[in-house]
Amino acid sequence: MTMIKKKRFISEIEAVCRQWLATGPKNLVKKDAVCLDFSKNIYKVRSELKYAMKNYSMEYYFEPFNDGKVADWISTSHDLQQSFGVKDFLVIAPQSASGVVLDAPEASKLLSAVSIAMSNSSSLWPAFVPVHDPSRRAYIGIQNMGTIFTRRFEADRIGSQVPIKLMHLEGLYELFVSKFAYSTVDLSMHLFKVHFRMKLTYRTLPTDDDPEVQQESEFLESGGHSEFETHNKIQWDDDCPWSEWYSAEDPVKGLELLAIWSERTVDSSLDMAELENASPLEADKWFIFPNLSPHLESSDGSTIGFASQLRLLVNALDSSLGAQFMEDFVSVENSGSDNMKSSAVIPPPTVLDRVLKDLFHEDAEVKLDFADAENKNSRAIKGAPLESLFAQFCLHALWFGNCNIRAIAVLWIEFVREIRWCWEESQPLPRMPTNGTVDLSTCLIYQKLHMLAICIEKKHQENKEHPDVGDKKTSPYIEGKAQITKQSSSLLEVTEDSSGERDSLTARNDLGSHGVATSLSNSEQQNFASPTDTKLSEYIRMGSAGVVGSTMLLNSCQQMHAPFTQDPPLMTEDMHEERLKAVEAFGDSFSFSAQLEKEILSSDMSAFKAANPDAVFEDFIRWHSPRDWENDDNGELAVSQAKAGEVSKNEWPPRGRLSERMSDHGSSWRKIWNEAPSLPAFKQKPLLDPNREGEKVLHYLETMRPHQLLEQMVCTAFRAAADTLNRTAFGGLKLMTSKLGQLCLTMASTLKSLQRNSLSVDSEIIEDLTRLCVIFEHVEKLLTVAASLHRKFLQAPRLSEAIFSDFYNFYLPKMGTGSGSHDIDKSQEFTKKQQIMAREKEVVASMFTPPTANQSWRKVLSLGNLLNGHEPILREIIFSKRDHVSGGYYAGSYAGGYPQEIETYRMYLCGTSNDLRVALAVASCD
Repeated sequence: MTMIKKKRFISEIEAVCRQWLATGPKNLVKKDAVCLDFSKNIYKVRSELKYAMKNYSMEYYFEPFNDGKVADWISTSHDLQQSFGVKDFLVIAPQSASGVVLDAPEASKLLSAVSIAMSNSSSLWPAFVPVHDPSRRAYIGIQNMGTIFTRRFEADRIGSQVPIKLMHLEGLYELFVSKFAYSTVDLSMHLFKVHFRMKLTYRTLPTDDDPEVQQESEFLESGGHSEFETHNKIQWDDDCPWSEWYSAEDPVKGLELLAIWSERTVDSSLDMAELENASPLEADKWFIFPNLSPHLESSDGSTIGFASQLRLLVNALDSSLGAQFMEDFVSVENSGSDNMKSSAVIPPPTVLDRVLKDLFHEDAEVKLDFADAENKNSRAIKGAPLESLFAQFCLHALWFGNCNIRAIAVLWIEFVREIRWCWEESQPLPRMPTNGTVDLSTCLIYQKLHMLAICIEKKHQENKEHPDVGDKKTSPYIEGKAQITKQSSSLLEVTEDSSGERDSLTARNDLGSHGVATSLSNSEQQNFASPTDTKLSEYIRMGSAGVVGSTMLLNSCQQMHAPFTQDPPLMTEDMHEERLKAVEAFGDSFSFSAQLEKEILSSDMSAFKAANPDAVFEDFIRWHSPRDWENDDNGELAVSQAKAGEVSKNEWPPRGRLSERMSDHGSSWRKIWNEAPSLPAFKQKPLLDPNREGEKVLHYLETMRPHQLLEQMVCTAFRAAADTLNRTAFGGLKLMTSKLGQLCLTMASTLKSLQRNSLSVDSEIIEDLTRLCVIFEHVEKLLTVAASLHRKFLQAPRLSEAIFSDFYNFYLPKMGTGSGSHDIDKSQEFTKKQQIMAREKEVVASMFTPPTANQSWRKVLSLGNLLNGHEPILREIIFSKRDHVSGGYYAGSYAGGYPQEIETYRMYLCGTSNDLRVALAVASCD
């Protein structure tokens, strides 16, 4: 009965094997084969069997895309492949809790049945059966190698108390030789041709093994305070731009080095003793790969960084929808549900004071060059420049409390109070330019703060020039003096001759451009006159910046003078929109546009009249808008001459006429000319009233709707965070540079929807922003890896670039996943190794700093082959003995088709001083 069951069991195994053989590896992959977690190249299929009231599973492991080579030291392979040097194999194990065969007779019977089935099906697959205790990782196996040879396998492990002899290469060599040599032979003296290969694995000490860190940890556990030690402890990212806001975990926890001795022949144990004393630098090949932090594989928000805080800011934006004022979130009665009150933590006043001090009272005198701090692609994001006041406010808000809406409200209210104090005390607004034009590509809050900074500067200049006036409102004339500033040189081109005197001034060439501007003081403007004019009108001429080439006035044979003019009033985006709506409402865009610009045009005309007392309206047009003056003979020539200033006294009076649109006596421009008084710019009422415009800005800031504030904060925070990361030094890795550029473009596309001012509670924008946070987190992780590798391989940039490129290609598929951490397959680990060039060995060896006494006190027994005092954490050795088939023991049984040399003995040893695993394969002729 038992024999029948055994035959049935053998036939079942045979049938399954025939089916797998007939299907073939590549078709098995398409059907039900499963890829192993640790390798993308190894698959397995499984079948269940029953024998003697017990259930067994038979698994077939194979590599469908392998070219027939056995796995080497570097490739990721199965434990049995490495141990026995096989490629495809079977594993038969009982379906029990342990998964191993604990009974020796049962194991022998099982292996015998498998061997018969393999022979019947003409399969050359080796088969293994796990035996003994699972912790020993012990196997026995067999392989039919045709009709002549059979190979048997056996593996076992010593989990502790490894004999001292087996810790050394000499003892391991003698262990292998004892498997085929007679016991009477003196193994230390006899010569055996044994083939030997070895791989040693070294690992740098992780940060947690630093004795200073351990001592600090013990000190904390004992109740001590380590504020001083923590403050002075050097972090890996202290010189990284994000260290001002947070300290990132080093993604590269350590480095693993593989030193490989290629196959060589050893004759005696003396050769092994020499190899044990050899330096790892003598190894034939070196490979290295980083030990990465497990947090790189997760996307659950547990990693602290800009991305995690941006998520919180997006949540705050969601909470702000529907609210009227920021004060509503601060008030206890209106702050929302109890759940929100408990989770929305507001930091203590000391933290608030420290933030405001950093924003308003530190580095206030530093001149900022915003362009240098930005990625060229980040300007597409409608936010604020990184070093500006509002951008720094947004970055502080990310870390203020837990970036909840209540904490943001408290910080914003105090922020606006500090701004009002600067305004009322005429103190410069820190981190903001006090000149230039308003950049309409930035967010509206930044535009308003820029305008306020300019208004404060004008007030400050006014108080400085007239300290006796105090806080009283100054007259329009005094205000006008403070408004005269230097305009763009493109409006007027001033040239000098060799004597240094002003030679010519080129007239402006565009309609709507404004007058000449210089940096001369008001008194210099009043006293300035051309040295070439001797007429009486020169003594009543005021506000002249110099003559306009050789251009002459129409009604008097005098040279035309270009006047000093006021700067055009600053306008923010909302002011431009208001003017545009007014133009559309009144219909006639040109005539009403002239009305909108009436104050500017009237100021220019008054200044021109003061600089040219005998001028007429046509003279002003010739200077202000040369294209609207046409010569009687050749209009185009007249225009070009007017531009070049080529009209001389000999050609006076100039002959020509106004253009068609300017010739109408009732033209709005002529009306403005007739009404404009002769008044130099320094006596005019200023076009920009700093007091009025400053109060408008403060009113805007104090009455903003919460969602309007949060929308601009989100845009600015994303832009500022990206610009901060862009400052990171990572060795010019092109992949990282490209990824940062792509991130800015993605942010610009996603954040554009926040500028529409139509955000609603059920909008999908919040979901888009959440997905953007996930993308930002991926790029942030890539950047920390790039920065860490760059710092570790400063002297070997090729390795840094190669390792990062491998990791980038490994991580790239994960960046396309959703927002949840379940989308990432954590079973796949980055294990690709980079070969080290000979010239890079010394650099890599220097990374293995000698361990201190505290770090190596347990290393009493050494395996040898030390690298700067580091012993290998793992040693793998392969001994093998080959015999010739012809002329040897196997010659009588040899049949054609087998190689002339066969590996008769193979031993794989893997372990440390506390752990040793031995796997033996013996081929014999049956």
